[in-house]
Amino acid sequence: MAIENGKHIDNGKPQTTVKVTGTTTVQPSKKPELATCPLATFDLPYITFYYNQKLLLYKTTPEQQFTDIVSKLKDGLAEALGYFYPLAGKLSQDDEKALYVKCNGDEGFEGGVEVLEAAAEGVEVAELAVEGNQAEKEKIMQELIPYTGVMNLEGFNRPLLAIQFTKLKDGIAIGCAFNHAVLDGNSTWHFMSAWAELTRTPSSAPSDLPMHNRLAARSTRVPLTLPVSPAAHEAVDPNGPAKPLVPRLFHFKSDTVSKLKSSINSSLPPEVKPFSTFQSLSAHIWRVVSRARSLAPTDITAFAVFGDCRPRVDPPMPSSYFGNLIQAIFTGTAAGLLLAHPPSFAAGLLQAAIDAHDSKAIIKRLDEYEAAPKLFHYSDAGMNCVAVGSSPRFKVYEVDFGFGRPERVRSGSNNKFDGMVYLYSGRDGDGSIDVELTLQPEAMERLEKDEEFLNPVIMAK
Repeated sequence: MAIENGKHIDNGKPQTTVKVTGTTTVQPSKKPELATCPLATFDLPYITFYYNQKLLLYKTTPEQQFTDIVSKLKDGLAEALGYFYPLAGKLSQDDEKALYVKCNGDEGFEGGVEVLEAAAEGVEVAELAVEGNQAEKEKIMQELIPYTGVMNLEGFNRPLLAIQFTKLKDGIAIGCAFNHAVLDGNSTWHFMSAWAELTRTPSSAPSDLPMHNRLAARSTRVPLTLPVSPAAHEAVDPNGPAKPLVPRLFHFKSDTVSKLKSSINSSLPPEVKPFSTFQSLSAHIWRVVSRARSLAPTDITAFAVFGDCRPRVDPPMPSSYFGNLIQAIFTGTAAGLLLAHPPSFAAGLLQAAIDAHDSKAIIKRLDEYEAAPKLFHYSDAGMNCVAVGSSPRFKVYEVDFGFGRPERVRSGSNNKFDGMVYLYSGRDGDGSIDVELTLQPEAMERLEKDEEFLNPVIMAK
C-alpha cells in the first residue's frame, strides 16, 4: 500500500497530492577510503540546525520512463557516493565526545542513503516552477522533499542524505535533504554536479574530486555535550515558538540586476572599490524588507551572510574541500539610518563587514567557539534580521542528469526563519537572480505591494 506523504483540501475533501510508493537504501559503489571523517569546528555549529532541503524540477518526455530514469539516478548515486562517502555514513561521538562521521562500509554497518520513490501524476512541472504568490503550490512542493522538521542531531540514527524521486505529470521532482553538520552549500552543489556527471557518463570518475581532509582547515578536537533529543533543544529556544511564515520566490531579470548595481555604484568616486552584484542586491533587499516590517527608526536591524571561508583561511582551501567551511558575517544599523540614506550606505556596510572577515577574524571566531561551544538555534540570527544562506555563484541549473537542465531549483521549509533569503542564479544563465524570501505574513503582504521592490532601480537613484 502506498504511504501518503501529504494531503491538501479541495472543495472540502482531502486529496492525496503525493504518495510515497517505495523506499530503498543506496550504498556507495566501493568501500570508503577512510573509516571515519572527523568533524571540524566549522561543522559543529550546525548540529542543532535542520537538514538542508533542495528541490530540483525537471521536464521529461513520454519516451523517458520514470522507472528507467530512477534506475539510472540510483546507479549514478552509488557511483557518486563512492567518492563522497561521508554522505553514506552516520554521525558518531568518540570517548571524548568529539563528533565524527562513521564511514566504514564493513559488514554490519548500517549506512547508505535513503531513497524514496513517489508519485504526484496530477501535478505539472510548470505549476511548481512559477514565481510569486503560489501558496497552495508551496504546500505541494514541501511534500516533494524528505525530512521536513528533522534536526541534524538525528544523523546518529538516520541517513545523512535522503532523496525523494517523485513522478510528475510531465517530469520528475528530485528532493534532497542533506545533514548540514556534514556539508555546506558549496559542497552540496559540488556533490550534485558530480552525481549528475556520473549519471550521464557511468564508469567514470568525477572531473572535480572532493577533498576529505577536514583537519587541514582546523585540527582542534572539540567535545560537545549534546541534548537528549531535538525536542529538548527546541524547548529551551530563547527566541520563543516559531511564528507563521510566508515563503515567496521573486525573479530579478538580468537587466534589472545590472541597472541596480550600476545605479548604486554611480555615486562612488573612481578610486573607491565598487560594490559587487551580491552587495548591491543584498542592500536593496535589506532596505525593502526593513520598510515592509514597519520598523521604528531606532530599531536595530541586522544583515547576515554565510560567507565561504575556503579562499579566506590561511592557507586557502580548494573549492573541492568537502564539508562546512563557512561562517556567518554580521553587520547592522538603526532602521532609520538604513532607510534615510541612499542604498550605497547599506551596500557599504555589507562590503566593509565582508572585507574585514579575513583569516584572523576567522581564527578569532573559531577560538571563541572552541573555548565555549554553543548549541545554536537556527533562529539565533535575532529579530529584524535578513540572512542570506546561498549564492548565485552556485551552478544549480547546470545539474543535468541526462534529461536537461532543471526548470526550477527551490529550497525546502527547513531552517527558514523571518528574513531568510536564498539566492540562486537564474535558469537562463544571463545574470538574472532568483530570490527566495521568507517573511511574516503582514510584512510579506506589504513587500509585495512595494513598487520599489518590483522596480529596484527607482530606489537606487
